[in-house]
Amino acid sequence: MISKAEAFQIIVRKQAHTLLLSLEGRLERTYPVALGRNWAADKAIEGDEATPVGEFYICAKNPRSKYFRSLCISYPNAEDAERGLAADLITREEHARILAAIRQRATPPQRTRLGGEIYIHGHDAAQQNDPLKDWTRGCIALENPAMQELYELISVGTPILITE
Repeated sequence: MISKAEAFQIIVRKQAHTLLLSLEGRLERTYPVALGRNWAADKAIEGDEATPVGEFYICAKNPRSKYFRSLCISYPNAEDAERGLAADLITREEHARILAAIRQRATPPQRTRLGGEIYIHGHDAAQQNDPLKDWTRGCIALENPAMQELYELISVGTPILITE
């Protein structure tokens, strides 16, 4: 039997500014998204405001996020860790901790020079962010009603593919 986390897949197409939700391979929903201010780049270091590219999974859910609701993305992944180690951005210990978290499908270390705390989240009601403008620091933002719907459907462990 397929678990709820395995049945759904999230695909984010950065160029199209679209999040696709599929269930057992069938497209179920499509949502417009706002991305990081530096959205066209692949996330490389803390503070670059880029939205990462690659294969990830949802590693945590936060029902009381500053940005309505949020789903944590397992950035950095193994490829990011390899790149970071080769570029001397992270230590061997940080590299090992990232890989161990990925193997366990847990939350990777979030406070390395590679950056972290990349989420799919809603909007801050106080700021009334423009849904058509890229305003995040690397996250993927949806309108709050869409975020509520996604939050209710998605489980920790759900795979997410982010493409250019």
